[in-house]
This record gives sequence, structure tokens and C-alpha cells, in this order.
Amino acid sequence: MVTFFEASLDKISVHHVGNPAIDEMYSLSDKPLEVKDEVIPNLLMQYFLKPFEKANEVYHLTHSSGDLNLNEIHHFVTRVFEQPEKFHEASELIAKYLFKVTTHPNIKGGEVYVAYFNKVQIEGSLLDCMGVFKSENKETYLKVYPDKGGFQVDYEENAININKLDKGALIFNTQKEDGYKVVVIDKNNNGQDAAVYWKDDFLQLKVRNDSFNQTTNTLGIYKNFVTQKLDEEFEMSKADKIDLLNRSMKYFKEKETFDMDEFAGEVIGNPEAIQSFKTFKNQYEQEFDTPIADTFEISENAVKKQSRVYKSVLKLDKNFHIYIHGNKDLIERGFDDGKAMNYYKVFFKEEQ
Repeated sequence: MVTFFEASLDKISVHHVGNPAIDEMYSLSDKPLEVKDEVIPNLLMQYFLKPFEKANEVYHLTHSSGDLNLNEIHHFVTRVFEQPEKFHEASELIAKYLFKVTTHPNIKGGEVYVAYFNKVQIEGSLLDCMGVFKSENKETYLKVYPDKGGFQVDYEENAININKLDKGALIFNTQKEDGYKVVVIDKNNNGQDAAVYWKDDFLQLKVRNDSFNQTTNTLGIYKNFVTQKLDEEFEMSKADKIDLLNRSMKYFKEKETFDMDEFAGEVIGNPEAIQSFKTFKNQYEQEFDTPIADTFEISENAVKKQSRVYKSVLKLDKNFHIYIHGNKDLIERGFDDGKAMNYYKVFFKEEQ
């Protein structure tokens, strides 16, 4: 979703933010970082941007009041997009605000990098974006180098692994009135209590309710309905459940547009089960405040992602796994009185 083949690093400022909950302070730099080594920008680009190549969900900045002007990050990045000369000043305000919302004692202090990038691609568009990143975890590296016909070994402590970005956000200069397009990285190692501060307290993000998320949510809801809810109302074998999951995935792979009534008729079929699924979906929408339209464009990327967690495997004790990909009528379940065991009978024309 995010690529940076044509991107360039325009400006970067570095600050340090401690944790006030454990009496740590923050330290601000006087000016943007001057990068003189030609290698460093490429390493920084890899460190900051490469993790976002696998980011699928797109968020937007919000505020609980509904007034975007009260979202501090929205205010700071808007200032930079409209007045680029305010970049370093805004980076200081961002660092101070991160310090303010760092209220849990388990949150680690670390360097905060605020960067401005040109021509980063998201969803097919080349856009400028602001990046905010935090490095919390440091490592020790060995350095081996030649010396007097042999080799010497040295080490460097508290160094940063450029392949392990702890926290980051890219805020793209588009859709300002909707809270911009935002993608985020949050590899939290601080426990569940401290997990919300980057996305919820600092950025105040909400997942954009686009075709990707509508597709993802609908497939997820249906999977939970089949695997968890159906047993309460209907007597079904695991083979029948797998068949329902396979049919739903087939629908999403073959159709360009989701239609609730069409999906219910083609995939579920049973009127009582259809009504149960619609009720299940409505409960999800209310609980998570995430409305899902009855008709939406199907996202191919979301289908690919969800297909990885849609299981079509029937596990029998520890002896056999049966993969069901097609016609469930070619597998029959029974019980053998002599062995006092269940069995499956599988029909096929030839071995492959």
C-alpha cells in the first residue's frame, strides 16, 4: 500500500522524550538534523519507511468532540503543510505533546524523529507526508574490522536496529478535512495497559471506513458468526461450517461488489440463519461504532489478507487433517459401532 521508490527525505528533526511518570524529562534539539553523509539518508529512509510497505489499514485523525481542530497532531502537521518553514517549531511541539501523553510508567523513553518526505506513494498517489517515529529499544552490535594482518572485534552499545522500527506514523497531505490519510506502526512491548497511548492518546486515530475495512470487517464478522454463533442455534458439523466459510470466500473472490441480500441468499441460504447473521452483524456495528454498508466495493487486498485466516482444515484427533476446498457432498460423516469411533467417508475420482 505504501511505497517509496521515488521518495526523498526533505527535513528531519530529532528530540528525546522521557517518561514523566517516572520523573524523566524531554530534550529538544535547537535545529533540524544536518545530514552530510550520503549514506545516512538512505539508511533513514529504510528505517522509517520500509515497515509501512506491509501496512494495509489506513486511519484518519479524530477527536472525541468531533472537532478536528482540537486534535493536536492535526493542528501541528497542518501548520507544516501550509507553512513549511514552521517544520522544526512544529517538531518541538509534537515532542512536547508526546511527553504530555506519556502517562503510563511502563512506556519507555526514547528518541523522537519528526521527518518531512516528498513523493511517498499511497494507494497509487504520490504525496508529501509528515512522519513521526519513536525508537524505544536499543541493541548491542559487534563490529569486526581488519587490523595488522588480522582482525579486531569491537562493539557498540545502545544502537538502533534499522530493521526494527518501534513506533511510527505517516500523515499524508491529502483529505485534510477528514483527518488526513494516516498509516501507523506500533510494535508495543510495554504491556496491555500502555498499549493505547500511541494510537489512541497521542494520534487519536480511527480506522477509515473504506472498502478495505468494510471487506475486512464483513469477512471477519461472518467467520465469527460461523465458528462461534451458529452452534447456539443450529446443529452443524465442522465440515458444514468449513463449507460455509469456503462459499463466502468464493463469493468475495468472484464478485466486485458486495450485496448483503445477494450474499445471504447465495452463501447462507437458510432464512433463519440469514436473519441470525444480520442480527449478529448489527450487534457488531453497535458495539464497535463501525457501520458497514449493505453494498460496497470489494477490496481485493482485504480478501487476500482474510483468506490467510480462513481455515478449510478438518482436524481429526492427531492422526489426520482433511482439507476441504470444494463440494462438501463428497464427504460423509458416520459412526462405527464396532470401533465405537466416528469416521468420514471421502469420494474422489483419481489420486493426484
